[in-house]
Amino acid sequence: MGQSMASMPSSSKNQEEPNAKCTSISSDNGTEGFIPNTKPFSPLVTERFEVVGPADPVFAVAGEDVILPCSVKPNISVVDMRVEWFRLDQKDLQRVHLYEDHEDRNAEQIQSYRGRTKLIHQELQRGNASLKLSSVRVSDEGHYKCLIQSKSWNDDATVDVRVESDCKKSPVITVDGFDRSGGLHLHCESEGWYPEPDLEWLDSEGVRLSLETTEINRNTDRFSVKHTVIIHHSDNKIHCRVKLRHHMLEALIITTKVRVGVGRKKTGSA
Repeated sequence: MGQSMASMPSSSKNQEEPNAKCTSISSDNGTEGFIPNTKPFSPLVTERFEVVGPADPVFAVAGEDVILPCSVKPNISVVDMRVEWFRLDQKDLQRVHLYEDHEDRNAEQIQSYRGRTKLIHQELQRGNASLKLSSVRVSDEGHYKCLIQSKSWNDDATVDVRVESDCKKSPVITVDGFDRSGGLHLHCESEGWYPEPDLEWLDSEGVRLSLETTEINRNTDRFSVKHTVIIHHSDNKIHCRVKLRHHMLEALIITTKVRVGVGRKKTGSA
């Protein structure tokens, strides 16, 4: 919600309002009188605006650039206003980018954002204060505040940024042999994901198979997943599928009584 930055001017009992006006009224007997209009006249109209951010999270890929949307309604110019971007999920409110007095002022910017943030100054004229964040890092994931402030009004919006890893590797299926009951032990492993992905085994009809064991490891800022399944039937195609949002990688193994063949398939964008 926007907030007014104006304060009421002080007045003196012996001082007349220089811009006071009079309003004509009619009495019951038809005579006219005048009452003073004490509301001071100001040539400046209070700039009230709403800061708008995206309704849904903004998804970014590590290593690429992303735009954090932020604009005002109505689409008035914010060239003469203060535009400030913060991280909200830190212990203290920390500055990501500051635009003030027609220039960027980033002396107090978070160190990890140095040289990676940019406001398109030409877009400020159209009320667009979106922030360009370059070379996205996994640590950039979080909540951001876009604050826009004029001399008499301010408002803000929140942007939820979620980062995906760009180092995803196709799943690899390995065969661990048969157990005493004749069950075939298969392992599926995939590395380089962020955040943690979903891994599932499917038979040739797309039916999900029950997992025997699950192993999840995190190395620095990326996840590796390894799942094991036991197959008690033959002459079938078994799929290992790893999914994260709109990304999906898949590997295929064909089991027969005579041989075991392994193949890989990739769908979606990795």
